[in-house]
Amino acid sequence: MSGSDTMRAFVLRETGEVAVMEKPVPEPGPNDVVIRTTAAMVCTSDIHTASGGMPVPPDWTMGHEAVGTVHAVGSAVTGLTVGSRVAVGGVIPCFQCDSCQRGFSSQCGGRTMGAAAYTQHGGMLAEYFLVPHAQANVVAIPDSVTDHAAVYATDMLSTGFVAAEHAELKLGETVAVLGQGAVGLSATVGCRLLGAGLVIAVEPVPRRQELARHFGADLVIDPAEGNTVEQIRELTGGLGADAVIEAYGSPGTWQDAFRATKPGGRISSVGYHADAGGPLVVPHDAIGHGMADKQLYMGFNAGGRERLGRILRLIENGRVDPTAMTTHQFGFDRIVDAFHAMAQQEGGIIKPLITFPS
Repeated sequence: MSGSDTMRAFVLRETGEVAVMEKPVPEPGPNDVVIRTTAAMVCTSDIHTASGGMPVPPDWTMGHEAVGTVHAVGSAVTGLTVGSRVAVGGVIPCFQCDSCQRGFSSQCGGRTMGAAAYTQHGGMLAEYFLVPHAQANVVAIPDSVTDHAAVYATDMLSTGFVAAEHAELKLGETVAVLGQGAVGLSATVGCRLLGAGLVIAVEPVPRRQELARHFGADLVIDPAEGNTVEQIRELTGGLGADAVIEAYGSPGTWQDAFRATKPGGRISSVGYHADAGGPLVVPHDAIGHGMADKQLYMGFNAGGRERLGRILRLIENGRVDPTAMTTHQFGFDRIVDAFHAMAQQEGGIIKPLITFPS
């Protein structure tokens, strides 16, 4: 801390310009908690936001992947005590609005605005951050789970698992996962946990190919070695996969997902398409004149205490150790370096762990 009433925060000064600046330590309202950050991560969606993908106010505190200890508790909050080690989801739904009440908590406040709380209260890449609707969104971290592992539950695992859940896999089915960044790797984990019989990962980068195998891919396709769709069909007896997860976020992988899915199959898209480089066009040849019985589900991190607790339980009981995705580590004093490394994809970076002084 730089002072008793101020903190350092990593902010978007304006589109394309990031910096660390002093801000007041937030004060909790009745239903809020303030958390002192101990570990965080930079997400590729932070890069998209900085380039104008989501409108935010000037000097907005960035970030949505963080864990820490409870620093201050609002007067109406029960069950959370100062000093407790906790995690918060990468989105913070209110669980009261129409979207939440209908079961779409990632759409809280409007289209993909479960993250809207950050435009009002600021993000998590700061020494302290505020969490509204705290009792619905803050969960204790099990003693055996490290901060390093727990921070993956907040977004990467949760979002990747949403992609696998939306693929509606039956035991033994075949699934292809296009893209093996942190979300794609997490989707690969989720498909294995849900009982896929064959998991095909599609990824050109050798280190990510290795991680895909580590996290449960049975086969890895390199798109540089031939047409992705043809390779998937060859591995599936010419039929295509039962389900395809699009976890990259480009017009090309979007179309590949439709073409690589067999008739009656499912496409689950979790890629970030805000700056995909063109319109998302459903390829006519892949949908059988609109009669191929293919289903599309586009989704996002659902958020919430209960979901986050279930993911932490998977880590606690050894079902997954996500820390192999961490390729770099930075102290918070080097957060700008971490951000630029992610933006430029330097040194084979996948996820950088940001540590905070105790």
